[in-house]
Amino acid sequence: MKLLWGDIHNHCGITYGYGSLENALKRAKSQLDFCTITGHAMWPDMPERTPETAFVVDFHKSGFSKLKENWEQIRQTVAKENSADFVTFQGYEMHSGEYGDHHIVSLQDTLELVYENSPKALLEHAGAKALMVCHHIGYTPNYRGINWDKYNQTVVSLIEVFSKHGCGMSETAPYPYYHNMGPRDSRNTVYEGLKRGFRFGFVGSTDHHAGFPGSYGDGKMAVWAEEKTRESIFEAMLQRHTYAVTGDKMECAFFVNNAPMGSVITSDNHPREISYRVKAWYPIDKIVIYKNLKPLRIVEGLFLEPSPKDKRYCFRIEMGWGDNKDTLFRWEGSLCVENGEIIHTQPCWRGRSVLAPSSADTNGFDFVNDMEDKITEQTPYRSQWQCYTVKNISPLHPQTCAVIFEVEGSPDTQLRICVNGHNKTISIAQLLEYGYTQHTKSYHSQAFKVHRAVSESQYSVNDTFQDTNCQNNDFYHLEAYQQNGSCAFVTPVYFESSM
Repeated sequence: MKLLWGDIHNHCGITYGYGSLENALKRAKSQLDFCTITGHAMWPDMPERTPETAFVVDFHKSGFSKLKENWEQIRQTVAKENSADFVTFQGYEMHSGEYGDHHIVSLQDTLELVYENSPKALLEHAGAKALMVCHHIGYTPNYRGINWDKYNQTVVSLIEVFSKHGCGMSETAPYPYYHNMGPRDSRNTVYEGLKRGFRFGFVGSTDHHAGFPGSYGDGKMAVWAEEKTRESIFEAMLQRHTYAVTGDKMECAFFVNNAPMGSVITSDNHPREISYRVKAWYPIDKIVIYKNLKPLRIVEGLFLEPSPKDKRYCFRIEMGWGDNKDTLFRWEGSLCVENGEIIHTQPCWRGRSVLAPSSADTNGFDFVNDMEDKITEQTPYRSQWQCYTVKNISPLHPQTCAVIFEVEGSPDTQLRICVNGHNKTISIAQLLEYGYTQHTKSYHSQAFKVHRAVSESQYSVNDTFQDTNCQNNDFYHLEAYQQNGSCAFVTPVYFESSM
C-alpha cells in the first residue's frame, strides 16, 4: 500500500473565496498527491435576508451563482489536471443548519451541480459515483455543526476531524474552535459519534479560502491506497483507510488482527493483536492507543532516548517572521550533505491565511497566494528550494514555511546549509545539541531557524501487543502527538458481533 497525501476540502475564487482555480491547483501540486477544489454550491436552509444578515446572505448567493455559471469550465479544468503524478477529484459544498455542512467528492468528471435539501438526496442525484464528507462538525447543533441524530453512515462515510476551524475530536482536544461561527460543542464531537456506535473514517482538510490546498498547519488527510490513481484513492476512502494530520505528515500504520484502519471485523472475542507504527518529524510527545475511547496503551515521548544504533536523523529549516504584512518575502535555500545521504525531504508550504470573506477591501486578492513555493533540486546529497512568506498574523499564529529533512549518516556527517546567502557548516553531532537562528537585517527582520536535529529513536516507534479482554463491538483508534503541536488522528478498526 502507498501512503498518499491530499486535501479534499478547500476553496478559491470559483465561489466566495480568493485566488484562481489554476493557481490553487499549482499550489496543491507543490506538496500533495491528490486534491479536490471545493466550490460553495448551496445552503437550503439559509437564514432570511434582514439588515443584520444581508452581508452573509448576499455573499453566499453571489458565490453560489458564480459556481453555477462557470461549472462546466471548472469541471474541465479540474479534469485536465488529473494525471499519474497528481490526482484530482470533482467536488463542491453544501451548507446546512439541519444536517451540518458537507462536501461531495466524485470519482468521475460527470459530477452534476444539483441542488438538494439533504446529503442523502445530493449523493443520490449527483450523476456520478461519489462520497460525502461532513466538515467542521463541532459547531452547535442546528448551527452548521453535525447532527448525530440525523447522521447516516451509509451516506456520509468520512468525517473531517480537523481543519482551519479547529479540531472536532473531543471536548478536550487541542485546537479549540475560535472562528466567528462559534465555539466547539461537546455534543458534536467525533467521540460522541463513536459513542453512539457509528463507523466512519477520519480525514483532515484545510478549508482554506484563498487558493492554497494543503497549506501547512491547516490540516491534511492521509490515505493508504494500492496505487496513485483516482480509482484506487477513491476506493481507499470508501474503505476508510484514512487518517488526519494537523501539520507534519506523520506516517501512521495501524492494524488489529492484521486488518488496517477503517476495517470492520466480525468479533471472535479471542486475544487481539494490535500493531502500529508512527514516524513523526519532531520529537514524539505521546502516542495513545484507545479502546472504546479509553487509553489501552500509552507511549510517553519523554522516555524515548537516542540509541547508539541510530543512523537516521531529522531536522527542519523554518523561514519567515519579519514585518512584511502586504508583500511577499522570497527565500532561497540549499542543503548539502557530506558523508551521509538525504533520505526524505518534506516541504511545509503555507499560504496567506484566509478562512472566509469579510466586508473589508479585497482588491488584488485574486493573486493573494500566487507564489512559487517548490523544491527546485533534489539528489541524495543536495536539496534546493524556494518559498515565500509574510508577517506572522500574531505571536501565536505563524505564517512561516519550512523544509523537513531526514538524513542517513552518523554524528560526524556534515551539513552545509545556505539560506538567502547565509552559510553555515555544522555536524549532525552539533545539531543534536543545538539549533540556531539567523536574521536578514538589523530590526523587525525576516529570519530563519535551523531546528535541533532529532535521533530516529525519538521520532519513530514500531510495536505490537495483545489485548486479551475482548468484547463484541469494541473499536480501537490511535492518536499521535509531536512536541511541536502536530497531531495525527487515525481511523478506528471496528469490531461487530457475528450474531
